[in-house]
Amino acid sequence: MSLSRRGLLAAGGAAGALAATASAALPAAAQGRRSRVRTGFERLAADGYRLLSGERVGVVTNPTGITRDARHLVDVMHGDDRVDLVAVFGPEHGFRGTAQAGGSEGRYDDPATGLPVYDTYLKSGQPLADIFTASGVDTVVFDIQDAGARFYTYIWTLYDCMVAAVLSGKRFVVLDRPNPVTGRAALGPVLEKAFASFVGREPIAQAHGMTVAELARLFNGEFLTTPAELDVVRMSGWRRTSFYDATELPWVPPSPNMPTPETALVYSGTCLFEGTNLSEGRGTTRPFELLGAEGIDRAWAEAANALGLPGVRFREAYFAPTFSKFQGKTVGGVQLHVHDREVFDPVRTGIALLVTAKRSWSGFAWRPDNWIDKLTGSTRVRTMIDAGAGTDEVVGAWQQDLAAFRAVRRQYLLYR
Repeated sequence: MSLSRRGLLAAGGAAGALAATASAALPAAAQGRRSRVRTGFERLAADGYRLLSGERVGVVTNPTGITRDARHLVDVMHGDDRVDLVAVFGPEHGFRGTAQAGGSEGRYDDPATGLPVYDTYLKSGQPLADIFTASGVDTVVFDIQDAGARFYTYIWTLYDCMVAAVLSGKRFVVLDRPNPVTGRAALGPVLEKAFASFVGREPIAQAHGMTVAELARLFNGEFLTTPAELDVVRMSGWRRTSFYDATELPWVPPSPNMPTPETALVYSGTCLFEGTNLSEGRGTTRPFELLGAEGIDRAWAEAANALGLPGVRFREAYFAPTFSKFQGKTVGGVQLHVHDREVFDPVRTGIALLVTAKRSWSGFAWRPDNWIDKLTGSTRVRTMIDAGAGTDEVVGAWQQDLAAFRAVRRQYLLYR
């Protein structure tokens, strides 16, 4: 993939202090410490929006598109004469984040700025390109906080918007933000193309270990038939080993059921329970950390703890979801307690919990539509667990595909 002539910030070629900030590396001794992370938007604004000069701009964002002092970038850009912001594009859950999973806010004018807000959710290809054309923008900017998992839909909004930008002849700019669960490694099964959906368009790992700017580079270089005119504005101060709390950036829930960075830590594994008849904790204050169903007792927690999985313990738990599965009913199950996030493997843990749930509770069942296959990217996990395979056997089955993805991924990484 080659960057366009405007890719100054992404390539680290800008002169003066900006380039110095972009290329500065923390000493090895400081890797585990807190460091001031400057997001892509912060660096774009500090450079006077030169990357957007003379262009009509639309931004794909949601409540996570904020500054360090918790102002929304749409408000900041709208009030700055150096940038011509003319449109906003809202993803799943909407620009203001009011819609639950599987919903959006539709088309409206933003009361605060008067800007038109267009709905991108479940739109792709030419229909999405037509929205970009109708908006009158020259450049589409993407700035949304990701959660680090293949099935978190914002990265596929990114992908769909890149494709639509190509079809509509628009330039595409990605403002980078941290992967909240680090960028140390890719984990889990790699999607098989036959199982592509909005929770996984292309063959990447279940926990991709990349930032949105790195993913954009990967999409452009590996998957888009015609590459987008892509620029990325990278962060400064972020290390691949950094968890979100080390960034000193404010956390805004990227979606209603991603309330904390701790939710994101377990999400790439426990979201697999969406593909079962168990609750994944939606409708509680600890979604994806609480899992359960009617009829489950302490046997599940005991079986999970007996595995000695690194970095995590399981508490026998009872809860009553206020919505979603088992609404208003008391269910039994487990709560995950991650005590050492450095060694915790969320995907392996998710598989282990599926295996032990099936073995310890006779009522276990997959969702009738085999949604688990879309989440894991193939039939392999479901059929192996049904055949009695254990955690090690299931995890071992995807290692060859994962190694191949890691090799491709390496080419597109921007940070050490």
